[in-house]
Formats: sequence, structure tokens, C-alpha cells
Amino acid sequence: MSKLSVIVITQDEAANIEAALDSVTWADELIVVDSGSSDETTRIAERFTKHVSTRNWEGYGAQKNYAASLASHDWILSLDADERIPPELAEEIQELLKTEPADQGYRIPRVAFHLGRWIRSTDWYPDYQLRLYTRRLASWSERRVHESVQVQGTTGTLRNEIHHFAYRDLSHHFMTMDRYTTLAAEEMSSQGQRGSLWKMVVHPPFAFIRNYLVRGGIRDGIPGFIVSVMNTYYVLLKFIKLWEFQHKRTSGNDN
Repeated sequence: MSKLSVIVITQDEAANIEAALDSVTWADELIVVDSGSSDETTRIAERFTKHVSTRNWEGYGAQKNYAASLASHDWILSLDADERIPPELAEEIQELLKTEPADQGYRIPRVAFHLGRWIRSTDWYPDYQLRLYTRRLASWSERRVHESVQVQGTTGTLRNEIHHFAYRDLSHHFMTMDRYTTLAAEEMSSQGQRGSLWKMVVHPPFAFIRNYLVRGGIRDGIPGFIVSVMNTYYVLLKFIKLWEFQHKRTSGNDN
């Protein structure tokens, strides 16, 4: 049977970390890498594992690669503090690891709970995440945002879902989008992309049509409409910030 290490990176996650770690107590090893929490995150984590360490923040991918490097076992399950592994998924993973898995990485569908319901529509679902992998042949990219596992080999797909509790409420949703759109714009800027009025005008309406109509947000009533609007706003804000970055750079050069 292949043994499993679960890695979790944290910062000020006292409200989430207990439930996250409690959902993976069946794993062979739990590793938590904190980046300087000012709350009770690390103290709570120490109730579940002795493998709790602190490391200065160097980006999502870098933190997760570091956490994986501390693992005793090659098979890694990466979990965010606001996620949970339900019993059905835990059983599926344990069954897979009873023998040497055929693939080097596995995509897992993820479903978000928001506005009082599970959102199984819009760009949010099924939101496949490659979270189970062997570190011998896979590692995290080090992008500023939306980091992902790069696998040298084949990948498979699991059936059961990760449960995601990303937002406490709409205010928290707006705050999170502000941070992530900044990171996304920085990433695009570093790749040489440019913001423009055309992108601000064209991309958001297509995002709304995709989320609300093509990907079924309309089926989820008012929550589906709100999520579709928020996803549309995310796209608009990302391109506005991209334009702002290049405008500041150009203005600076002029000075």
C-alpha cells in the first residue's frame, strides 16, 4: 500500500484549519507550513500533527513545493485550509493507494459552498484540481496565482468531490477577489499582456454569458446569478488592474 502525506499551507487560518485537518486524520502524515500567522493557526494545527513549521511567504507554488519536500512519503495530497475531504473521497483515495496507482497525478472535482448552497454550475464547477500526485514526477508551478501541479507522466480523475468553503459571505468574496485580481494582473503583466478598453468591454459580457447560460448558473436561482455576476466582475477588475499597471509603468518612464 502506498503511504500518503497531506500538506497544508496556512496563514491566519484559525477559523478553518481544525476542520481541514480533521477531515484528513486518516492519512499517514500531516504537514502544515505556516507563513507567520498572528492567530491560533499553528497551535490548533499542533493538536493534529507534530509536523508544523514556519517559513516566510514566497508564493503559493513555492510554499507547497517546500511542504512536499518535508514529506516522508512520495504520494502527496495537497489541501487548502478552507477545503475538506469528505468520507466518500477519503475512501476513494485510500482504495486507489492500496496498490501502486497507474497514473502519476489525479484530478479531483471541487464543489464550493456559498450563499447557502453547493454551487454546481458556472465556472466554479466541476473545478477540477490536480491535488493527489507523486512528488517523484510532479511539482507545483510557481505562478503568482492559480498555481497548478505539473506532472511528468499520465493523470487520472477521481469521482468524489473536495468540499470548498472559500467565502464567509459576499464581503469576504469581494475582499478575496480584490487580492486575486491583483495577482492575476501582475501575472499577465509579467507575461507581456496589455490591458485595453476592448478587453474591458468584450471579455466581461462573454464571461457572464458563459457562467449564467452556458455553464448553468441560471439553474441555481439567485445564488447562481450572483456567482455569475461576481465571476464577470472578476474578469473586468483583472483587466482594469492590468491597464493600471501598464499606465503606472508608462507614467513612471515619462517622469
